[in-house]
Amino acid sequence: MAQYLKIKEAHPDTILLFRVGDFFETFEEDAKTASKVLGITLTRRANGAAGDVPLAGFPHHAIDTYLPKLVRAGYRVAICEQTENPKFAKGLVKREVIEVVTPGVAFTDKLLDHKKNNYLFSFIIKDEIAGISFCDISTGEFKVYEVPANHLKQQIELISPAEILLSKKMKEEFAPVITSINSSIRITKLDDWIFNFEYAKELLLMQFKTVNLKGFGIEKLNAGVIAAGGILNYLQETQKANLSHLNKVSLYNPSDYMLLDHSTKRNLEIIFSMQDGGREGSLISILDKTETAMGGRLLKKWVSAPLKKLEPILARQNAVDEFVNKREIRKKLFLELKEIGDLERLVSKICTGRANPRELVFLKTSLKKIPNLKELLSGAESKALSQIYQQIEPLEQLAEKIQLALVDAPPLSLVDGGVIHSNYSAELDELRDISLHGKDWIANLQKTEREKSGISSLKINYNRVFGYYIEISNTHKDKIPADYIRKQTLVNSERYITPDLKEYEEKVLNAEDKIYELESQLFNELRLYVSSFAETIQNNARLIAMLDCFL
Repeated sequence: MAQYLKIKEAHPDTILLFRVGDFFETFEEDAKTASKVLGITLTRRANGAAGDVPLAGFPHHAIDTYLPKLVRAGYRVAICEQTENPKFAKGLVKREVIEVVTPGVAFTDKLLDHKKNNYLFSFIIKDEIAGISFCDISTGEFKVYEVPANHLKQQIELISPAEILLSKKMKEEFAPVITSINSSIRITKLDDWIFNFEYAKELLLMQFKTVNLKGFGIEKLNAGVIAAGGILNYLQETQKANLSHLNKVSLYNPSDYMLLDHSTKRNLEIIFSMQDGGREGSLISILDKTETAMGGRLLKKWVSAPLKKLEPILARQNAVDEFVNKREIRKKLFLELKEIGDLERLVSKICTGRANPRELVFLKTSLKKIPNLKELLSGAESKALSQIYQQIEPLEQLAEKIQLALVDAPPLSLVDGGVIHSNYSAELDELRDISLHGKDWIANLQKTEREKSGISSLKINYNRVFGYYIEISNTHKDKIPADYIRKQTLVNSERYITPDLKEYEEKVLNAEDKIYELESQLFNELRLYVSSFAETIQNNARLIAMLDCFL
């Protein structure tokens, strides 16, 4: 229990899922909570002089079933994995927390609504100014702005976050305000020292690899930068993966939009119905004919925060009007959009190392539709559609790279093998050939060695002590080739090895492990290559979302 207690001490405000063999276990108060929320059996285990300890657990492969239930219940969940193979561990198996999943920080599809953003929100009050930042880590969206402090409640209602970060000294004052807006919002308090301008600025500059914040238009928003630093600190603490998909922070201007408070949205049933608070029966459920997840999320934003300025309103109307008059192109675009996946969330998973092989293939399929979209928009007349045509990038080279690397229908997990295409890696092809035809190779070698040495009784055998060896009877001692190395002397024969035989033995005996290692390496290299296009893919996703809304 010492290892568990040490890790639990570092993550006190979480439910710690502690990997033990094929199970995730919870202990003490966590076990009582997990048992109640998940409906699993609460048992006890002996802990020496400390007495019995409450225990509740579930099979590790069922984590996708149980994790969402804990997070939806408002808990932060720390996932502690074994970080070394138990077979090779000397003493206690090393374990560490690989991820903390919270209501506002999630990647799994079972926790996310594909047509709704999952925002993490942070704020600080400084000199009657509310510095605000919000981020959806699943899409890479990251915004900063400032409003008068007395407008904070309206902004929380507008953004509708899943989780709010604030300093410990502010929690007592603002927790009741947040709860009055929506009691389901998770409130997470952070240490006061985190909300510091210099620290926040340093975090942002390191994340975006810039020398200042001028390019983002937020360099003068001291309170806003502090709030953004709070978000970035929290993400880095909870996510042990690279956050390369967070490649920019944008200035959000609430004055561009009409403010609809919670009461207005409820009474007009704009995004949820009064009856049960669900989407069914609301205005958005009637208006939303979007084909893509990105389009669905963008339309919800547009409906929740209507534009105030005439020029962008007319730009949207002109784009819609053009499609009304070009029905055939509209139909063709609809068909193309049907086969485009959630590019924003796919690239986020890829950048953070969470994507499985099928998701990379889905990305390829989606990218292959972009040239068709561009061609269909080539005659665009309205300003908005012309901009989409000009700015969207086909990324044919990237799609081709994925096509060459991955089979068309890969398994869900790398562990299952058969993910990488043949002819992509000569080394992998050789290992696969060895794994499939190892016995044939040995038989061919035996035939070759018999012909070369002139010893018709020469045999190649195998045992666990020596591995593969060549056995020659004493009758043919005078015919032993010079490159044979004596390994063992028996009563009637001698056993030999050759460098080629030992080299092949190494390949045969370790072929399966090496195939997995090499496929994993090649897949990771491909993932990193795709990650380098993250910003372009995100921009394409934004343009496709706009196109989807106009249709």
